[in-house]
Amino acid sequence: MDFHSVILVLDSSVRLSVPLILAALAGLYSERSGIFDIGLEGKMLAGAFAAGAAGALAGSAIAGLAAGILASVGLALVHAYASITQRGNQIVSGVAINFLAAGLTAFLGYAWFSRGGQTPQLPASGRFQSLTWPGAEVVRDVPVVGPIYAELISGHNILVYLAILAVPFTWWVVYRTRFGLRLRAVGENPAAVDTAGISVVWLRYRAVIICGVFCGIAGSYLSIAQSAGFVRDMTAGKGFIALAALIFAKWRPWPVLGACLLFGLLDAVAIRLQGASLPGIGEVPVQFMQALPYVLTVILLAGFIGRAVPPKAGGIPYVKER
Repeated sequence: MDFHSVILVLDSSVRLSVPLILAALAGLYSERSGIFDIGLEGKMLAGAFAAGAAGALAGSAIAGLAAGILASVGLALVHAYASITQRGNQIVSGVAINFLAAGLTAFLGYAWFSRGGQTPQLPASGRFQSLTWPGAEVVRDVPVVGPIYAELISGHNILVYLAILAVPFTWWVVYRTRFGLRLRAVGENPAAVDTAGISVVWLRYRAVIICGVFCGIAGSYLSIAQSAGFVRDMTAGKGFIALAALIFAKWRPWPVLGACLLFGLLDAVAIRLQGASLPGIGEVPVQFMQALPYVLTVILLAGFIGRAVPPKAGGIPYVKER
């Protein structure tokens, strides 16, 4: 594999890791507050469908993004109501959201567009287009530096850069703001936060809403940035891989970025090697390469992260003492 091929694989890795980064950061906010959320997949799927549908109907990428965020936040509020207000089982609520989103997006896709559960092809105005940085075409042929700048750094749509910037922003929020301090505290000892006169319920609701916003952007990226429309079940387990990346990173923003880039690299390599012939093995089955990122995810989680300790109050409904 030559240098240009390596750059192309890394470029693909960045693009494929974007929904994982956004969804993993979404889970970080929610789970740091003590609300476990395995419904990341469902909120991403709802966001992807809403964005694709709005992008097709309105012909606007901004409208699509707004619709995707609203749909995801709506499901996040359902999860918050079930888990925080009604003190229900957070795992069951997340599973229910995944099933609800999978069924509802397919049903509405059939009912609205009659295209087998997918939206029409989006026009150019309904998608986020790639951005070319200044001087990218000029330095493209410069050895080493040119391909890195022109292919790897330049040429992505705005949601890619937003996802990367969301990592330092999340680090600053979680570790350098009053809200972040309270967020971490409520996930460890909500009784102490309540004693200080801070509403545990409102703090957790805000964390879950932020989770919905990030999941909505992640889903929107799939349908109106990476692709040109919604396809049934297009998240394809990315929400669960994001959850695995969050655990792999031990609920910390910068390791989340590294874990998601790693999983994106595995996915990019799997796509690159489909149909390729390896020495002594021959042609690798397509099904094996498609399963490789998921198999390696399980292996990494099973043997390389050590003990991942979640927030102490995670998954436990808070009951105010009287």
